[in-house]
Amino acid sequence: MAVSAVVVGFMAGFFGIGGGLITVPVLFYLFSFAGIEQAFIMHLAVGTSFSIIIPTSIISTMAHIKFKAVELSIVKTFGVFVAIGVALGTIFAISLKTSSLILFFSIMTMFFSLYFLTGKEKINPTPRKINLIYRVICGFLSGFLSAPMGIGGGVINTPVLKMFGYPIKIAIGTSAAVGFLIALIGAIGFVISGSYLNINVPSSLGFVNVPAFLIFAPITTFMAKIGAKTVHKFDIELIGKLLGIYLFIVSCKLFYEYFSF
Repeated sequence: MAVSAVVVGFMAGFFGIGGGLITVPVLFYLFSFAGIEQAFIMHLAVGTSFSIIIPTSIISTMAHIKFKAVELSIVKTFGVFVAIGVALGTIFAISLKTSSLILFFSIMTMFFSLYFLTGKEKINPTPRKINLIYRVICGFLSGFLSAPMGIGGGVINTPVLKMFGYPIKIAIGTSAAVGFLIALIGAIGFVISGSYLNINVPSSLGFVNVPAFLIFAPITTFMAKIGAKTVHKFDIELIGKLLGIYLFIVSCKLFYEYFSF
């Protein structure tokens, strides 16, 4: 867990992805090895991932703010719609079986990997105003799709902000801030739903595993700060391609797990 947390935290700050795309698969395998009932392991991985993202996203956002890479106006206006999306997305996630959650995670990560691998960074992009309709739709989808995946929404919000002309570094920083809202509401939702279902998993609050949180949180929080500082030293085109390669690998691995589950 400790070794995984180092990698998760750094990549969370570097890519602005919150770390869920790494944490969820890692926790899934750890919980499986620990012998936790298969009916709950993916839900437990998702819920625990959200709890870990909370402190990580705070540190990551603060680091990006120092580089003036966070558009707070977007974070504020997206907040309400993201909250609604996460709440409904959590209900949707709880209704799915573990195998279905794995498949959902795999398909979504493949979609975003192709986007980052084929997309090109615009030269001197000019940000365009995001009207209310787009804010409602994008905010809701960001929250709704993030909930079953246990992610902070970075792989959703970063492409959206790039589409509206924001440089990738601004998109990453702003996504990290939005990720805090998603993680907080998501964690609360999985704690409540797991408690309501009385899953009776050792050392857990609902679908949030306490030992995993205590190990991951401090390490990922520290490493996220390093990752957020490091990204500003890299070529912007390279950042997107690296994220795309990583997501492609994760997607293929979990798709394989879906058939062998």
